[in-house]
Amino acid sequence: MAPYSLLVTRLQKALGVRQYHVASVLCQRAKVAMSHFEPNEYIRYDLLEKNINIVRKRLNRPLTLSEKIVYGHLDDPAKQEIERGKTYLRLRPDRVAMQDATAQMAMLQFISSGLPKVAVPSTIHCDHLIEAQLGGEKDLRRAKDINQEVYNFLATAGAKYGVGFWRPGSGIIHQIILENYAYPGVLLIGTDSHTPNGGGLGGICIGVGGADAVDVMAGIPWELKCPKVIGVKLTGSLSGWTSPKDVILKVAGILTVKGGTGAIVEYHGPGVDSISCTGMATICNMGAEIGATTSVFPYNHRMKKYLSKTGREDIAKLADEYKDHLVPDPGCHYDQLIEINLNELKPHINGPFTPDLAHPVAEVGTVAEKEGWPLDIRVGLIGSCTNSSYEDMGRSAAVAKQALAHGLKCKSQFTITPGSEQIRATIERDGYAQILREVGGIVLANACGPCIGQWDRKDIKKGEKNTIVTSYNRNFTGRNDANPETHAFVTSPEIVTALAIAGTLKFNPETDFLTGKDGKKFKLEAPDADELPQAEFDPGQDTYQHPPKDSSGQRVDVSPTSQRLQLLEPFDKWDGKDLEDLQILIKVKGKCTTDHISAAGPWLKFRGHLDNISNNLLIGAINVENGKANSVRNAVTQEFGPVPDTARYYKKHGIRWVVIGDENYGEGSSREHAALEPRHLGGRAIITKSFARIHETNLKKQGLLPLTFADPADYNKIHPVDKLTIQGLKDFAPGKPLKCIIKHPNGTQETILLNHTFNETQIEWFRAGSALNRMKELQQQ
Repeated sequence: MAPYSLLVTRLQKALGVRQYHVASVLCQRAKVAMSHFEPNEYIRYDLLEKNINIVRKRLNRPLTLSEKIVYGHLDDPAKQEIERGKTYLRLRPDRVAMQDATAQMAMLQFISSGLPKVAVPSTIHCDHLIEAQLGGEKDLRRAKDINQEVYNFLATAGAKYGVGFWRPGSGIIHQIILENYAYPGVLLIGTDSHTPNGGGLGGICIGVGGADAVDVMAGIPWELKCPKVIGVKLTGSLSGWTSPKDVILKVAGILTVKGGTGAIVEYHGPGVDSISCTGMATICNMGAEIGATTSVFPYNHRMKKYLSKTGREDIAKLADEYKDHLVPDPGCHYDQLIEINLNELKPHINGPFTPDLAHPVAEVGTVAEKEGWPLDIRVGLIGSCTNSSYEDMGRSAAVAKQALAHGLKCKSQFTITPGSEQIRATIERDGYAQILREVGGIVLANACGPCIGQWDRKDIKKGEKNTIVTSYNRNFTGRNDANPETHAFVTSPEIVTALAIAGTLKFNPETDFLTGKDGKKFKLEAPDADELPQAEFDPGQDTYQHPPKDSSGQRVDVSPTSQRLQLLEPFDKWDGKDLEDLQILIKVKGKCTTDHISAAGPWLKFRGHLDNISNNLLIGAINVENGKANSVRNAVTQEFGPVPDTARYYKKHGIRWVVIGDENYGEGSSREHAALEPRHLGGRAIITKSFARIHETNLKKQGLLPLTFADPADYNKIHPVDKLTIQGLKDFAPGKPLKCIIKHPNGTQETILLNHTFNETQIEWFRAGSALNRMKELQQQ
């Protein structure tokens, strides 16, 4: 391997890469560390201010907060072309965060890059591989045993390449970031779709695939399509049973699951001050469900209070000095504006099967009766990265305490997931955890658990129709327990608790009565709880591993016989020809999320082994030909079989294939495997009516062609038995449509146009075979 300094020089010349760890060298004016884990990496508000002033002078107009933070991180603010919704921005993020399921592939790709160290502060968080089964301590011990090989790989890779490592049991990535790494004005990218959680602390935090994270860790300018900005003006104030969760549940109902695509949602207005910092994080977190690039709140006293309580008073003081750059300019323009009066907002519950199907809690029971949804609630689940703050747990405990005072416990099963070790230790100390246990709850490990399908559920059989209510963010079919008949609803933790006590969707805690053990009727009072603990947070166990200063002797082993980890082989380079006679693997009917494309749950154990996890490719997608999941026709044998098996057959026989999709294809998680798997098994293009942002970028990064019908009605012209030829790749250029020849079995043909959003850099990725291949080419030049 070439010396470290030589590699850096090569990348700088080829890609315009900044000096590694430049922040620690240049920031002399206000030396405030980004976090106490990285004392030599400083917040660069001075650079943010400089860049904002350059852009403001160029644009000559007021700026939104989103624009200030995003444009404040431009690689070249003086020359960067800026047009919302059109141009691609080259950005310099401050840091990277990866959860363990996605970090495996991200680190495997970084290892393949040949670089010796990460260029920006980066962390790995072990939260996705812990299955909820018996309870916190037992489940954690079991996970450490089962996942030992993966945890060892991540720990040693982190030590080798300069990445901080949060051990299993630390908590959920987004809570750890909020408690330790997010700050007003930060630009953070994370390999998880709910990275926007950090917007609750005034940062622009964006979910990406692992290949994007590798770019940033390699010191390469990161590309993002210049976002539009949707403004949400909040007036009035929250009170009673209405919670921060109800704000985003309402917004999801207004914008739908794709209404935020290509945009940052920016909250502002006098109502903001009635929401706690962790409440703002809840709202930003679930903004992922409307397809938004991210969401953000302006810096205010609630954030300052949270920073101080989490040991970062020095950051709060520095943010005060630069506050003008951490709030929107008066008179700034939003591409769309929504107004919500918090005085009038009612508690909501969204679902089932999609997070944008919004109902007031007062009405959901009636709707459920009409639609035939089960009224009986089998399980109530609180916690997750969306709602596991101290305030959330306190409000739930306040509801539970009232029930206990009247001799009641939960009629439904009830689980509690603390968001971090700090939250777990503090709610144990302050008695919240015990109250929630007494009402019938089980405290699970500090991890994602049932929210992402890591739930060994025993109370029902697969296929049994049932209802659960959660304080999670996502409720796609089968997501929580792999049962397609589970009707999952999302709401606030306090509403989950009240409904679990009542046991039915027909219960409205604002108006309805419960019957106590003494036979007397009573009504639950609206919960009230401290936003932050009165004493200091209890940090709990120390679960952080610092990367060593000298990692020269550190080894990272991947066994060639491992079933969990697999070193990557480069994808093949484009052959310079049009794509002729592509076979249609599947024409998808309706919603196709990343859960449909690459299922989670038991498949999480293969996230570091591309070939093994490819056995879940599109097994949840509905085939338009027969209305079934995981059943497609093999065009050669004419037999129906599983999607992955058919794809492997085509690959073995040299048959390149394409997927035809519907609206908002790839909605949901940042799951890079949903792009890696089709590429690995011989796919060349995905043609849909529209894409979710992260998935479209992930496909480009892996050398696939994400294309959209110029006329969405052309979706109906293509049949599963057709073959497709994509023409125009030799002259592939930004903004220039490609032609698609549809060849029907009867010999007739049709020509349609396919649009794309590739820019010049992304076209280079396609020609090289992947973004990682292109990076290697540039290193060799």
